[in-house]
Amino acid sequence: MTISSGFRSIAIAAIAAAGVSLASAAHADSGKIRFSVYKAAFFVGGAGGEGTLTFHGRKYPISIGGVSGGLAFGVSKTYFQGTVRHIKRVRDVTGVYGAAGGGGTLGKGAQVIVMTNDKGAQLELTGRQVGLQVNADLSGLAISLR
Repeated sequence: MTISSGFRSIAIAAIAAAGVSLASAAHADSGKIRFSVYKAAFFVGGAGGEGTLTFHGRKYPISIGGVSGGLAFGVSKTYFQGTVRHIKRVRDVTGVYGAAGGGGTLGKGAQVIVMTNDKGAQLELTGRQVGLQVNADLSGLAISLR
């Protein structure tokens, strides 16, 4: 069976591209993140908070900001903790993360959320929420280094 040189070239290029993307994913790392966020909303909401990213044994202070829009009202504070994946350096965590969701809390509640930013960093978070909050909205969360 004879394989054309054009097909061979395409196959080699595809294998090389797959190897490069696997190598870059293999070099990506993960860290631990924890932060608290205050949120207030009446259709349009705002959120702010601070926390810590632990990456390669070092702790980095972070700031949190965000907005939401949709059916949302109430006031709450959420304590998040989890893992940030697919990062090569600390700055990969910074950026805007988007989510669509819904839920409610009266007193205490729990949250689980997975979000990704434009650099490919993925947050996998669990949280404890206190306050009164009802929402069915689109929201964005911005993380920056302090």
